[in-house]
Amino acid sequence: MSLPIAELVPPHIRAFEAYVPSRPDAELMRTYKVDHLHRLNNNENALGPPPAARRVLESFEPPSAAAYPSGDCFFLRQTLGERFGKDPERFLVGNGSCEVIASVIKAFCDKGDNIITADKTFAVYEWVAEFSGFQARLIPLRNQGFDSEAMLRAMNGRTKILFVCNPNNPTGTWWKRDEMERFLRGVAGRAIVVLDEAYREYVDDEDFPDGMEIMERHKNVVVFRTFSKMYALAGLRVGYVCGQKDAVDYIRRTHIVYSVNSLGQPAAAAALLDDAEHIRSTQAMVAEAKALLLPAFDELGLPYVCGAGNFAMVQTPASDSLIYRQLMRRGVMVRTMTGFRFPNWIRVSLVQQPVMRDFLSAFRDVVDLVRQGGAA
Repeated sequence: MSLPIAELVPPHIRAFEAYVPSRPDAELMRTYKVDHLHRLNNNENALGPPPAARRVLESFEPPSAAAYPSGDCFFLRQTLGERFGKDPERFLVGNGSCEVIASVIKAFCDKGDNIITADKTFAVYEWVAEFSGFQARLIPLRNQGFDSEAMLRAMNGRTKILFVCNPNNPTGTWWKRDEMERFLRGVAGRAIVVLDEAYREYVDDEDFPDGMEIMERHKNVVVFRTFSKMYALAGLRVGYVCGQKDAVDYIRRTHIVYSVNSLGQPAAAAALLDDAEHIRSTQAMVAEAKALLLPAFDELGLPYVCGAGNFAMVQTPASDSLIYRQLMRRGVMVRTMTGFRFPNWIRVSLVQQPVMRDFLSAFRDVVDLVRQGGAA
């Protein structure tokens, strides 16, 4: 008689709940009986990719799909090296930053080790650690930002990695140079420090601590960046890590080759070479969206959090799942935040004015309905 499947599964996997992604847009539209759907749930850049990346996408020849991509993203790493003035061997490219997170944890963690991060941040750090059998020590936010002192106090001899999402998703808060330096001096090289800079291009402030510069002074620092957010290539899944050559070499040993597709690699390289105007246009779009939404939240008497990044969070007068369903019935899709440990908050992507106005109109309707006791 064969064993029940569950008995073959390690306890930490049995205890872990799988992430359930949203259904395809067409299925959601059918379910909620709407003829349009504004996607404001995933912090996507609604302007689309930079022009040079668009040309790469348009010129892709179908027969090329029969050939495997560059296994180590050779040309993209060359472009990254030229852009940041570093040896291309110091870059490792993955199928989105999620794959790179997994590679870093596999490279440095062993049984009994732990990672440290915030309790309200990008959840993949925690998820990958936990389903890999490692402890994730989660530190409460302070003033909606990472608490550097508490993170340092949480370290012990088995701490291998500290993940700092800077700017933080979903609050948009970020450490200034002085706080980053105090934190890194406190770590004192005892563990790897990951600076996840997925939203770095949305910050235009001289006091932002650029990880690409920091790693030259603090050898235990590695930096994550992505082409999903500012560069609008989320559908192609391209992210990367950069660090000292020896650290990246260890990470590469745990990494799956051929994981980045043949279209994503040249599109990402082209995006880097043609991004100045694209970044300015995106930052302007986000600023205009904030100028529209935040005063409206004030008028509604709803608390909100909106820092760096192309998103805002607002507290809702009812459960976030109820607000989500009501907005979906009006063709607007937002992110519920209970899973981020912000119950009764939603997160909204900041996009072009017409869509923001549609969102505000629908949101006001739903808030009024809830306050009148008519929502279900």
